[in-house]
Amino acid sequence: MSLTLHSSTSFINKKETKNSRTHDDISNMTCFAQIKPSFHLKAKNSKEVQFFAPNMEGRNINNEEEGEKLHVLTTSTHSNNSSTTKVPVFVMLPLDTINIGGKLNKPRAMNASLMALKSAGVEGVMVDCWWGLVEKDGPLKYNWEGYYELVKMVQEHGLKLQVVMSFHQCGGNVGDSCSIPLPPWVLEEISKNPDLVYTDRSGRRNPEYISLGCDLLPVLRGRTPIQVYTEFMRSFRERFKDYLGDVIVYMKASLAASAEAMGKNDWGWGGPHDSGQYNQFPEDTGFFKRDGTWNNEYGQFFLEWYSGKLLEHGDRILGSAEGIFRGTGAKLSGKVAGIHWHYNTRSHAAELTAGYYNTRHRDGYLPIARMFAKHGVVFNFTCMEMRDGEQPQSANCSPEGLVRQVKKATQIAGIELAGENALERYDGGGYAQVLATSRSESGNGLSAFTYLRLNKRLFEPENWRNLVEFVKSMSEGGKTRLPECDTSRTDLYVGFLKQSHAKKTAEAVVV
Repeated sequence: MSLTLHSSTSFINKKETKNSRTHDDISNMTCFAQIKPSFHLKAKNSKEVQFFAPNMEGRNINNEEEGEKLHVLTTSTHSNNSSTTKVPVFVMLPLDTINIGGKLNKPRAMNASLMALKSAGVEGVMVDCWWGLVEKDGPLKYNWEGYYELVKMVQEHGLKLQVVMSFHQCGGNVGDSCSIPLPPWVLEEISKNPDLVYTDRSGRRNPEYISLGCDLLPVLRGRTPIQVYTEFMRSFRERFKDYLGDVIVYMKASLAASAEAMGKNDWGWGGPHDSGQYNQFPEDTGFFKRDGTWNNEYGQFFLEWYSGKLLEHGDRILGSAEGIFRGTGAKLSGKVAGIHWHYNTRSHAAELTAGYYNTRHRDGYLPIARMFAKHGVVFNFTCMEMRDGEQPQSANCSPEGLVRQVKKATQIAGIELAGENALERYDGGGYAQVLATSRSESGNGLSAFTYLRLNKRLFEPENWRNLVEFVKSMSEGGKTRLPECDTSRTDLYVGFLKQSHAKKTAEAVVV
């Protein structure tokens, strides 16, 4: 399973209400809101259960004080991936691969697409297993049939499948092509008790995910959210066992208790009062500015508590997953979001609001990596294709610095690192950046990479050539690139699909 702190699982056969904000809107956001947890399960033929965790970088340069060191760490000699190691490439399937009725969407197109991906040397594919689809009809009523059809199809093509246990809503984010809410019976419980979901200071509710403050409370018709997720994963294991191996008030109570334990009762009345509003720059707030309250005694207390709740949540879910999939041959991984906005500031405001306590003076990814290591989980990280120079200067972004930090953190924790791209990219520059970050020179190398995403554009001739070239380069440790001429006959193969199978594949590669 991959835990993106969403819930997602993947296996190999025999991871505030989000709306359509612009990039600039998102990059300037500083209000506190928790990241949803999620995790992947990868089942392999080898009988091992393994978890991945996040990593961190050794140093960074701040735009304001060039040359100032960040996150200075002890260097580790551990590396589980040399620069010449093959990095298997997976491709993400469309979000609506399984339709609202629980059936496989466009099976003929999917079959043709899988055939093409296999010919390109792709290792396998990744699919989201949506809670809102599988347990839609009522508590403990699971419908796995659409996913079962997909599993068999993937197996027939000799590919591997990563299944992401997605306990969050689908829709409203950049690149989302469909809408899949939480199960109707869960939404009923939320309507009765709106405090089950995250709520901001203005009272706006986020129906995307059950608040981690409810983890151990029987708020879902007598079951706790952790019990619901556990039973969901157990049902998955039983259905696919033959393929494995081949809330705001609750959160306030916890904050108050933590403050009381420190003898600082006034600290438990609520979150920071000076953290600003949505779309406000860090330097315009009292909490996140250069010498803001994020770095005083209260700020450190609050951020320790805030990030600690996220770690506890991840630990509970991964502990359940580890117990369920132990001995099945499944390989577990946890997905961690790559939040690179304001990374080149002292407070790292965007990361702090998401629950990642990562600042100029503190590494926020090593604790996550060590928690993953406790459960033997692979750390799955995103934005592997991004360059600093491509980002808006006003947002003080550094995706490259963030990736280096995570690579170092996973290296220190002694766990594997897997990667994804954050945005759809088809150009050689994006692929080249992934190739560079896949190597181990700056910390952990990648043990696997998942490409986002399978769609019509991917099969346009030049885009397809770039993918084939990228997969080949990754299989050779990122050291070689295919020549511009078509030595691998990729165009001929796509043409062959169109000419020889015109009738059978009228929908071919149109997913």
